[in-house]
Amino acid sequence: MDKVNEVTYSKNETARVDDTSKDIYEPELKSDELFTFDNGATDALAELPEKEARRILRKVDYRLVPLLGILYLVAFVDRSNIGNAKVAGLTEDLHMSGPNYNVALTVFFVSYGFFEVPSNIVLKLVRPSIWISILLFFWGLTMTLMGIVHNYSGLVAARFFLGMAEAGFFPAATYLLTIWYRRYEVQRRMAVFYTAASLSGAFSGLLAFAIQKMEGISGLHGWQWIFILEGLVPVALSFVVWRLLPDSPETARFLEKEEKEFIINRLALETGSGRGRVTNADKLKLHHVSDAFKEWKIWAMVIVFWGNTISIYGFTATVPTVIQELGYSAANAQLLTIPIYLFAMIITLIFSFWSDKAQARSPFIITGFSIAAAGFIVQLAIPEPHFPGLTYGFLFPVAVGFYSPFICIVCWMANNLAPSSKRAVGMGLLISLGSFGGICGSNIFIAKEAPQYPVGFGVCLGISVAAVLMTLFLRRAYQLENRRRRKMIDEQGEEAIRARYTDQELLDLGDRSPFFIYTL
Repeated sequence: MDKVNEVTYSKNETARVDDTSKDIYEPELKSDELFTFDNGATDALAELPEKEARRILRKVDYRLVPLLGILYLVAFVDRSNIGNAKVAGLTEDLHMSGPNYNVALTVFFVSYGFFEVPSNIVLKLVRPSIWISILLFFWGLTMTLMGIVHNYSGLVAARFFLGMAEAGFFPAATYLLTIWYRRYEVQRRMAVFYTAASLSGAFSGLLAFAIQKMEGISGLHGWQWIFILEGLVPVALSFVVWRLLPDSPETARFLEKEEKEFIINRLALETGSGRGRVTNADKLKLHHVSDAFKEWKIWAMVIVFWGNTISIYGFTATVPTVIQELGYSAANAQLLTIPIYLFAMIITLIFSFWSDKAQARSPFIITGFSIAAAGFIVQLAIPEPHFPGLTYGFLFPVAVGFYSPFICIVCWMANNLAPSSKRAVGMGLLISLGSFGGICGSNIFIAKEAPQYPVGFGVCLGISVAAVLMTLFLRRAYQLENRRRRKMIDEQGEEAIRARYTDQELLDLGDRSPFFIYTL
């Protein structure tokens, strides 16, 4: 590393920092290089070579990421399988007509959006493993009971309670990842976890194809068996997850004491400038909640988030029907969704790993939504139903375009919120408000407009363009603030700035600290 200096934080505390002009500090590890970090709690220092550091991170990876990925796969299958159930005869058997199906989709997002912030507040007050297990049990129970509803009103009530039970999982899981990994390590892990959402579309289609063949068994329809069997899975998982899911580096039983210190120490210095420190061990206080609600960048990011949720929830609930109306049978329509989601999963992984390597978020968000916009334009331009192959082919860039930037959006916001209590509430707020986009997405693909869906694809095109513009605006705002803080440090000096604050005040300032540099 060039220009490496030693910066004094307090008595007997030192850390190596990179004094380059990069926006984000992340040292390049050499095989024979030792790094020193301080956890801020004791004088104990952790010195680890790259090989040992990678070994510890792999231990965390194997314990945390696959488990969260499986749980998210289950969650997304359960929230989106109503699209498969519709093709399997749900609407006919419950005598649904007109906007009934769209209302059933919409009510999920009403409860889902309202309960995400309260859920993340609870997450900071109790063990994450316990809270996530409780959520698992109740959304699985709700999904199972959905399989025995006999009328439209019962379906709507079940969807409302499903949204309430599932509301806390995604913000909890994404927050949990941020307290284990540095800002340019977390996205690739979150991508592996999130691609379960892409995979769920394929997995759900394959399951539905098999399960709907149980039509008539025990006097139940195929769509009822889809809900029942897919609901029993999270119920069963809830009884083991509380033992398997680690809560934090401080309490992880699968790590040795030195390994815990290493994880904690390296995160403490993750301010982006190589100066100052942040904390993930803060206790939730009222001002953290108010700070998150007053952070205008979260509210602006909601527009970008809607670029994903409006499109994704409208698309996943409608695409089996879109394909069926191109002339394919119900069973083949289920199967033909699989390649679309698999392709989206692969591109999402590529975007996320590339984003971490490039140490940037916004360019990948812009690229993703630009691809989606191009796909929506083509869908609107195709003269239906004369070119079914072309329509099907351009469902691929549509799915890629709104799936691939999603993790960049969540990570961008998470990277730029500190301390951890503000991040927990802020991520809950972003995902809560962003999830209301699902209400719009659930109502824009109108049955009578099939198979071209001009309103549905047109709204998705508009919000994709809006997401690109807001991303450019936020990137510029972060750039200007980074420039202002660097200028302050250069002109006033680090010690002069430190003299105005206590160490605890700097920790409480979090992302408002003069030493905190935003991710771009």
